[in-house]
Amino acid sequence: MVRPVLEVADILREHGPAWRETNRGHASLDQLKVMSAIERCRTAALGGHVARCENAACGHTHIAYNSCRDRHCPKCQAAASRRWLADREAELLPVPYFHVVYTLPSKLRDIAYQNKRVVYDLLMKAAAETTLAIAANPRRLGARIGITAVLHAWGSTLTHHPHVHMIVPGGGLSLDGSRWVASRSNFLVHVNVLARLFSGKMLAMLTDAHHAGQLRFFNTHAGLADKTTFKRFIAPLRRIKWVVYCKAPFAGPKQVLRYLSRYTHRVAISNRRLIAADHAGVAFRWKDYRIDGPGRWKTMRLHPHEFIRRFLMHVLPRGFHRIRHYGLFANANRAENIATARALLGADPPAADPQQKPDVTPDAPRALRSPCPHCGARMIVIEVFARGCEPRWRPTPTASDTS
Repeated sequence: MVRPVLEVADILREHGPAWRETNRGHASLDQLKVMSAIERCRTAALGGHVARCENAACGHTHIAYNSCRDRHCPKCQAAASRRWLADREAELLPVPYFHVVYTLPSKLRDIAYQNKRVVYDLLMKAAAETTLAIAANPRRLGARIGITAVLHAWGSTLTHHPHVHMIVPGGGLSLDGSRWVASRSNFLVHVNVLARLFSGKMLAMLTDAHHAGQLRFFNTHAGLADKTTFKRFIAPLRRIKWVVYCKAPFAGPKQVLRYLSRYTHRVAISNRRLIAADHAGVAFRWKDYRIDGPGRWKTMRLHPHEFIRRFLMHVLPRGFHRIRHYGLFANANRAENIATARALLGADPPAADPQQKPDVTPDAPRALRSPCPHCGARMIVIEVFARGCEPRWRPTPTASDTS
């Protein structure tokens, strides 16, 4: 008998009610909504459908419950990632790509947590402006580049660790748009140059936000509301080295897609990392980046309430865009810029997708994308049931189901 896979939803269903009671008045509405969505995901609470194989000799039938589609749900984001990546595949250029990471210093993380919408937004803007400005500098690359940026707010142990991942092509359009300027094959821009400009931009933006009254401070940081105190607080950050990381280029565009899929729709912890959960604790795998090789994977056990607290730390403000495009990839002119880049690189436009679904008539039976797991024929929806309802159709148990 196959052992069911442990999921974050299982932990929230089991320990969520007690956690809510213990933290009554301390959890935000956004956090409570995320908890509720994940708990209800793939259950009758959200409704669903019944699908049957159109091959009469097979007749395989299954019940599928609707997903919550919450961007913090580990189960839903896998499908969302596949859809997003399919859209991005046609935009890839035949050039090397670099992975650049900008990290917020630990001293600013509590301020970021208390001001997520403002500080996360500034972090992404400062990182993007830094990369675009250095690349446009004639003494560096002298080109307009494109950036796909993704915000992550967590470390491997679910602690608060805001940082921005960027995927950047190795080159860009010349400032007059007449040619493609390629970077060196193994080097985009030196990280020390990026770090110095990034720290200056980020601190300047934080200072402006403080002067504009956009930052709020609580508990031990309440005194930072005073301008002089805040100025003294950030002064040492001008003298430390900020962490900016740039990885060697990928082997090719297809490898970029696979790599990007690990970051775009990732949530604080995936179900694959969960090992066990009971009333004593939740055990999960985490990666120690200070160690190379297989030994970097370790196991951590947290009390269920602490696990839930850490998971919910990373709930984003409502409407916050954690995936953003800058420069050549900015939404307003992305298609035009990519077409220009392809022409200058002598690259053919992407071929039409042969798997694109043909038009169907309104009265045609609804077929699922996934074929029958038994015979490969189409699966046809035979019943749709509403939220809170169970399907009228009931499967007949087979010998394999009862064994």
